[in-house]
Amino acid sequence: MAVTERNSRRRVLLGESNNALFNLVALNAVVFVILGFTLIVYRITGEAAGVSLFHKEVLDWVALPADPSKLAARPWTLLTGMFTHMEVWLIISNMLWLWAFGYILQDLTGNGQIIPLYLYGGVAGGAVFVLACNLAPMYRGLVPSMELMGAGTGIIAMAVATTIVSPDYRIFPMLNGGIPLWILTLVYVVIDFAGLGTAPFPYHLAHLAAAGMGVLFVKQLRRGHDLGAWMHHFHDWLSNLFNPGNIKEKKIFKKELFYKNQGNPPYTKTPLITQQKVDELLDKISQKGYNCLTEEEQEILKRASEEDL
Repeated sequence: MAVTERNSRRRVLLGESNNALFNLVALNAVVFVILGFTLIVYRITGEAAGVSLFHKEVLDWVALPADPSKLAARPWTLLTGMFTHMEVWLIISNMLWLWAFGYILQDLTGNGQIIPLYLYGGVAGGAVFVLACNLAPMYRGLVPSMELMGAGTGIIAMAVATTIVSPDYRIFPMLNGGIPLWILTLVYVVIDFAGLGTAPFPYHLAHLAAAGMGVLFVKQLRRGHDLGAWMHHFHDWLSNLFNPGNIKEKKIFKKELFYKNQGNPPYTKTPLITQQKVDELLDKISQKGYNCLTEEEQEILKRASEEDL
């Protein structure tokens, strides 16, 4: 792989400041806690109407709607929807799978591809979900009530991408040499689509689109095109914008070291001249002639004559 595999085997510890996987899991958990606490408040203050009021005033503003008019008014839901969970067991299972595949991907490619791949998978799945809901005649009547949320699309993109990077990667090596990664991915895909069950097929298409994005992401990396590079540049620019002290002047070391030295070369090889060396060269001349000497040997004789050796 042209971009990522040179950073392979770089392990990132839990809680490290640049651990993208930890930050991703933490963000999902924080959003879940905030939404859960808000729902409790609505239930206490709104009684029977509290839940429906919560969906109208809070959840509808973060979950991805299938209705294009709602999406046009709330475009941020294309991103917030992939971080939105309302069921305890769903977020627990999603975060376990996210950690499993994300940790392996970090081990294989480093820390830089986790968040871009998750976001690309979520956006691809969300876009296909909205299109499928509105293009399929059988679901047009349900469009106002259909919405997509959860980390499933981002996780399946990461699972597929990780498997393509190294399908023979082994987990639990103590079990007869380990279990191949592709088996873990197959188990996850089966569980994922079984969990969708009888849900309308736009949900299944969303996960298939996310898997396809995982394939495309890795293929582009192997061709030397990092689809997440612009995200890293934007993050660096944003960090420097709010922390001007982090901006460092780029220095061209080659120019500083080699072109600002008053015209002298950076290094000159100066052979050591000894009487023995001079005698050897004179013998060589007597046997083969002066033209058989190399430039370095000729320089030695010249210096020797100047130093009267």
